[in-house]
Amino acid sequence: MSTNRRTIDELLADARSRLVRVQVEELAAAQAAGALVVDIRPKEQRRHDGDLLGAVVIDRNVLEWRLDPASPDRISEVTDHNRQIIVVCNEGYSSSLAAATLQELGLHRATDLIGGYQQWLRSTASAPHEC
Repeated sequence: MSTNRRTIDELLADARSRLVRVQVEELAAAQAAGALVVDIRPKEQRRHDGDLLGAVVIDRNVLEWRLDPASPDRISEVTDHNRQIIVVCNEGYSSSLAAATLQELGLHRATDLIGGYQQWLRSTASAPHEC
C-alpha cells in the first residue's frame, strides 16, 4: 500500500505557492477596493487581542460553507466567485491553508494576510498617530 504523506511545511508551501498574499500595508486599500476581509481567529484570541476593524468574523470550521457562493449557508456578502477574499488568522499560517481551500471551491481571488492579525497589530502600534 502506497501512502502519499506530506509534512505540514510542504502543505503550507504548496498552499502559499497558489496565493497572491497581501501585505499589512495593502490591507486597507484592498478593503476599499471591495475585498472581503474574513477573521477566522477563535473567539478567545479576538477577546484577548481585539477585533480587526472591517472584518467579517467566521469560525474556521464553517468557513467554506459561509463563503461558497453555491452554498445555501453562505453569507450575503458573497454572491459570486470573483470577489477578493482575504483570510486573517492570528499569525498567517492557518489562513494560508484556508485560503487555498477556498480557491479549490472556485474562489480564485482568495488569499490571506501575511503575518496575520499579530503583524497587523504590530504595524498599527508602530504607525504614527495624528494629534
